[in-house]
Amino acid sequence: MCGIVGYIGKRNAQEVLIKGLRRLEYRGYDSAGVAILSDKVGKRPSRLQIEKRAGKLGILENILTQKPLAGNLGISHVRWATHGIPNTKNAHPHWCCANRIALVHNGIIENYEELKESLIKEGHKFRSQTDTEVLVHLVEKFYQANLEEAIRRALKLVRGAYAISVICKDEPDKLVGARCGSPLIAGTGEEEGFLASDIPALLDYTNEVTLLDEGEIAVLTPRGLEVQNLKKDILNKEKIKISWDAAQAEKEGFPHFMLKEIHEQPRAITNTLMGRISEDKEKVLLPELKSLEKFFASMEKIVIISCGTAWHAGLVGKYLIEEFARIPVEVDIASEFRYRNPILNDKTLVVAITQSGETADTLAGLHAAKNSGAKILSICNVLGSSIPRESDAVIYTHAGPEIAVASTKAYTCQLAVLYLFAFYLASLKNPSYFTKPHSLKDYLTNLENIPAKIEEFLNNKDNKKVIRQCTRRYHRSFGFLYLGRSLNFPTALEGALKIKEISYIHAEGYGAGEMKHGPIALINPHLPVVCIAPGDSVYEKMLSNIEEIKARKGIVISVATEGDKFISHHSNHVIYLPRINPVFSPFLTVVPLQLLAYYIAAKRGCDIDRPKNLAKSVTVE
Repeated sequence: MCGIVGYIGKRNAQEVLIKGLRRLEYRGYDSAGVAILSDKVGKRPSRLQIEKRAGKLGILENILTQKPLAGNLGISHVRWATHGIPNTKNAHPHWCCANRIALVHNGIIENYEELKESLIKEGHKFRSQTDTEVLVHLVEKFYQANLEEAIRRALKLVRGAYAISVICKDEPDKLVGARCGSPLIAGTGEEEGFLASDIPALLDYTNEVTLLDEGEIAVLTPRGLEVQNLKKDILNKEKIKISWDAAQAEKEGFPHFMLKEIHEQPRAITNTLMGRISEDKEKVLLPELKSLEKFFASMEKIVIISCGTAWHAGLVGKYLIEEFARIPVEVDIASEFRYRNPILNDKTLVVAITQSGETADTLAGLHAAKNSGAKILSICNVLGSSIPRESDAVIYTHAGPEIAVASTKAYTCQLAVLYLFAFYLASLKNPSYFTKPHSLKDYLTNLENIPAKIEEFLNNKDNKKVIRQCTRRYHRSFGFLYLGRSLNFPTALEGALKIKEISYIHAEGYGAGEMKHGPIALINPHLPVVCIAPGDSVYEKMLSNIEEIKARKGIVISVATEGDKFISHHSNHVIYLPRINPVFSPFLTVVPLQLLAYYIAAKRGCDIDRPKNLAKSVTVE
């Protein structure tokens, strides 16, 4: 959940590092720091200088503006605390006893306590309470005029996950990185090199990157990049060209990334569907799954594992796959799945859903599933990340960079892939479904129309007025209740999560049928209840729930289908959605809930894109 940027070349390293860290703020952090090898001036030797501070990057930036660090080699970091409280001492970079080696690290060193105890006995002095600091002392211990060799020897003693970037004052023409379990990428330009934990940090300087795999070391000099493994083998690594540029990671005039990304959903879903539906709309095209076709013939069940918003997408996927393909589906929160000893075998497909591809609990669940003989399919947004690389097959969502911590377009793109996958499986396992009452062509045509329907909703001024009115009236509420049924029960969970994440208002999402089993006790004249009631097969049941709320003087905010005048007589506010085949309603019902959470958080003055205590990519347990 931390961010790394490293640079070597002709440019001012401080400017490159700070600009790169700005691109990584979306990952969530509590401190920031840089280490720069200063230029040699006259008789004054070069010095390795570190500046770091707890808090937002702007605090560090102000200090560096007043007292800049001049040099062309440096590393930098934004940290989300795992070991040691968020303060300046525990911020990265860390350096060795002699102040000649500096290191930044993402991940967790599991055996750091025993390593630290051993290093202290050898005379090493520790300045922080972090697990990371043992790494720089280990590198110091083994350093003999070759930085990558010292790193290689140090990492052989380490258990855990890491992505590191290291510099040494004795080797001013070298920047070294290594990874195991945490992402790290390298990029090169003309006589310059870059390291980063995520692609946006490098896009101002290069659109070609090299993705490091487990146990690999990158050595960058002004002459280029060399990738080695822990056995000292030189590896021939492929460069990947990034099709989106730095402008896509900017707000494009929106006040926050989250609002921009909500409005990007039509385009993102279009990109996700592109090339995956045949021109005649008669077939789902997923060549990514060709290697699993024989397996699908004998597959007996599917288990979906994911966390947070991706888990909600997985719940929708369960409804779809069971309805269309008639295959039993379990949906697990990944952090529970990995510890409950699930029943899996070689006829089980485990579907891992993740935006980042680096989610620690989902990755651990994937490993457990592989050990049980299950096949792995991942649904992911980040090209070449860890989870896709360890899967038997992957379907990328093509949502583009999502900067805001609260997920919006990644969620609806995950839904798009799950709909495609459900239709694909149905074609293989239950083709007779499409003879009653609608053909596959009908469903795929509707699916392709989803982006236009969302665009229609976003452009509807009446809906904006209703959402703004709800914002003014309820932004000081102490809680919200979200109710939905069937395909929109997960939507209720997602709506509640969104408002919790960014406005810090307590909210609960429930299956509406469960209201009488407890939540009805909460209904009062001050509690807003968001009722998701499109014109589907459970519409009348939702109306009954709404009447129960009104009978107890609760506040009802309904999300309904345009033309539904009846529901307005039973609601305080109604947000209307364009007409659509009800099976696709989760695409539309979630958008007003995203907007409601956004505007309430804005009205409350919250840090919408970087809510407190949260991070975009949860790479630790």
